[in-house]
Amino acid sequence: MTEIKATARNFKVSHASDWCPGCGDFGILNALHQALGKLGLPPHQVAIVGGIGCSGKTPYYVGAYGIHTLHGRLLPFATGVKLANPELTVVATGGDGDGMAIGAGHFVNAGRRNVDLTYILFNNEVYGLTKGQASPTLPLGLQTKSLPEPNIQGRVNPLMLALASGFTWIGRGYAFNVRQLVDLIQRAIQHPGLAYLDVLQPCPTYNNVHSREWYAGKDRGNQPRVYSVEDEGYDPVVPVWAGDDAVFEKMRQFIEKAYEFGDRIGTGVLLENRAVPTFEQRLAERTTEYAASPPARRAIADAEGRPLADLGTFFREMSFGEPS
Repeated sequence: MTEIKATARNFKVSHASDWCPGCGDFGILNALHQALGKLGLPPHQVAIVGGIGCSGKTPYYVGAYGIHTLHGRLLPFATGVKLANPELTVVATGGDGDGMAIGAGHFVNAGRRNVDLTYILFNNEVYGLTKGQASPTLPLGLQTKSLPEPNIQGRVNPLMLALASGFTWIGRGYAFNVRQLVDLIQRAIQHPGLAYLDVLQPCPTYNNVHSREWYAGKDRGNQPRVYSVEDEGYDPVVPVWAGDDAVFEKMRQFIEKAYEFGDRIGTGVLLENRAVPTFEQRLAERTTEYAASPPARRAIADAEGRPLADLGTFFREMSFGEPS
């Protein structure tokens, strides 16, 4: 049977979204459709995992497998999907409140594993679904329209947290630069390991501080704040052969870009490290049972519903001993 390659049209759905007019989610969704189409991925081999919030509705708007999970828990679900069926392309989509607050612990531990999947964070600095409360990415002292007082808490820097946690591909994009975003999503998906893409986006309903006009630099003579690091010759790649000094120099360069926010905000691939083995590779080295027969390929019951699973080989290879 010949596999038919998909286009962006195959990933679009007929029903409308309920996002607010002018929301950055539309740009991200558009870019996701195009990226999946350009990669030629069959829709039945793609899984979109969403969290809770406006961004969490993304699985409903992509013509592929979709999973709407619990608040802050999209990464454990996405990890389970990928490990159960390594042949799937898994993309997790969540918001800054979802991922950097209740989901922060899962974010850190996902970085430790380096499972081969992509996490796109829709970063608008507010809880847009619940009337615009300050999210963990809103800077200290800023006051958006629904806050009675300026934000009293400090800002989490998702890029720095991704670096500290062990993500092996880290990028930043802007929701209204769709052309660049298409490229970034493709590169994130193609990266062998855990990829994190932080997408800055305006919330036209609740974030009246960092608006589309602010990113476009309307307050400073129409000089856009967002620029491409690639245009300035930035090299994000950590060579496989790199020694400690070379790695530390890449980390220094990354940190400079990760802290840019204000008059200049660099977007693009900020770090790419292919020297770290994926979690799937680590499992395959420890047990041939997983590599030869991951869960999705196994028959779990016979025609009469009796279980067929025999985990004896797996337990022996993992040195657990036979189950009692």
